[in-house]
Amino acid sequence: MMAWISRSPSGTGERTMKHTGPISGISTWAETFVATAGYDNLVILWDARSGRALQRACHDHLANQCSFSPDGRLLVSASSDYTARLWDVPSLRLRGSLAGHDDDVEMAVFAPQSDRIATCSRDHTIRIFDLDGRCLHVLTGHTADVISVSWAADGRTLVSSSDDGTVRRWSAETGRQIGTIGVAGVETDTIAVTANGVVFAGDDEGRISIIQAGRTSAISAHDAGIKRIVWSDAERLLVSLSYDRSVVVWSFDPAEGLRRRNRTALPSIVWPRSCAFLGREKLVFGTFGSRYATWNHADDAWLTDGIEPDISLNTVAVSGGSTYAIGDSGVLLQDGVPSSCLGSLCNFLLPFGPALLTGGQMGQLFEAKSGRLIHQHRSPLNCGATFVRNGELHAIIGTYTGEGLVLALRGDSAVLMSEIKLHDNAVKGLAADGRRIFSVCATAAAAFHHIDDFSLDRHVPAAHSRIANGCTCIEGGFASVGRDLKLRLWLGDTTEVHETPHANSIKCIAASPDGQTIATGSYGGTIALFDLKKRRWTDFVRPTASGISSLAANGEMPGFLASSYDGKLYSVGIG
Repeated sequence: MMAWISRSPSGTGERTMKHTGPISGISTWAETFVATAGYDNLVILWDARSGRALQRACHDHLANQCSFSPDGRLLVSASSDYTARLWDVPSLRLRGSLAGHDDDVEMAVFAPQSDRIATCSRDHTIRIFDLDGRCLHVLTGHTADVISVSWAADGRTLVSSSDDGTVRRWSAETGRQIGTIGVAGVETDTIAVTANGVVFAGDDEGRISIIQAGRTSAISAHDAGIKRIVWSDAERLLVSLSYDRSVVVWSFDPAEGLRRRNRTALPSIVWPRSCAFLGREKLVFGTFGSRYATWNHADDAWLTDGIEPDISLNTVAVSGGSTYAIGDSGVLLQDGVPSSCLGSLCNFLLPFGPALLTGGQMGQLFEAKSGRLIHQHRSPLNCGATFVRNGELHAIIGTYTGEGLVLALRGDSAVLMSEIKLHDNAVKGLAADGRRIFSVCATAAAAFHHIDDFSLDRHVPAAHSRIANGCTCIEGGFASVGRDLKLRLWLGDTTEVHETPHANSIKCIAASPDGQTIATGSYGGTIALFDLKKRRWTDFVRPTASGISSLAANGEMPGFLASSYDGKLYSVGIG
């Protein structure tokens, strides 16, 4: 198998410190420093007053979040390389690595006394470390990915949230669980704890739960899942970010609850995954660009000047003899040349007759070549598939809120026909044959729907043991992959499970036109080929240190095209 680069990322050779991949995490200390963690593996320290980059450090894989110690002398970053790393401030000299997790570390936070660090991971555990990197306790009990962890003000208690739909309290002294708080069994990505012990939890249904004095109440806060909530004790304000593309500032009174003070739509370059307070009136946000964005919530003014779109490519497709790619910048590349600009991050490209469908974070569905807006959805769009129904070509688009948007091709135009419920969480992959639509979900579930009437044929709650990330149509059925590093073949009423050679979460999957070869790509930059007839892996390469974002059958030769977060395309031959 060969891999070659078809396009180099912009900015190669520049010495300016900036991000070239999405900024996933952000933290501030006083009004002195801002730190950012990116999907380019970088951690960058910025001067908060001038906005100038001061220093940078690097992980071996995606940097997910970062956090300053309360005294501002240290920074900790959490990464998909399964570690958290401790850095001196402002030099960003590596002080130590916090190891032991066996999956992505989603968050790392200091105790109020700056003497310990808590980490949470997709391996379902929380760990407590001292500053010398010694693991003091491993906290077990969650039954799904642990996405958020926070310290109580006294440093003796931890609070965590998880995809298992619970919020849990732990003794930081013993590592034992001391309480479980149900939040209606809904996946909960984010929590915040006040100095007085009130817990706020944001869930995938857009609700904020308020947990105080042993009681739980909830309000409907957003039209889609809440990805981050942040509390400021100094300002007595709570901020919530959602995939409905909005940020809301709330005031809180223990007797009266939450009251909305301000709400604004997020600029397209802002990623609703992280934010932090910067002084009394400003918030800083992660972006799909080279640096962070700032919002003055007092006068509703955004500062996004000077943010260059990152170079990441999220998807590749072959249509009409041309190769198309698109990513966080929203610029459609045709055979490596910019041909149209959609103005926002796009997650997929779906050939649909003469049309090419795309969409992403803004919930907007476009015909990519012309830039025509087809539909505005309430949550981001993630994936798509085509099928024939009643002799007419159709497409189905998967959303972050679990719907499938069904379109028909009328002449040269795609027309929205209906919206069907596929899952109760983000649709991560879609495929279709002559009879059924197959889909996989962020909950690790899979579902089969009949094409003739879109009714549910079969639902598999635990299709994968961890998040399912993609699926494809193969001869005799379907195939899917996920964070559990397994390839699953769905053949009639039987299912086969095959171990993969990947070491990191599998992001994408595609099949050759004859359905006989499967390609899988990982966040670790590896690509593996599976021969369906021989039921064995035939090739395994790592063409990039960045993640493989998507795969598509190559129209020019037997093989596949792979897009990468490094802004390049790779060609992979079969045999």
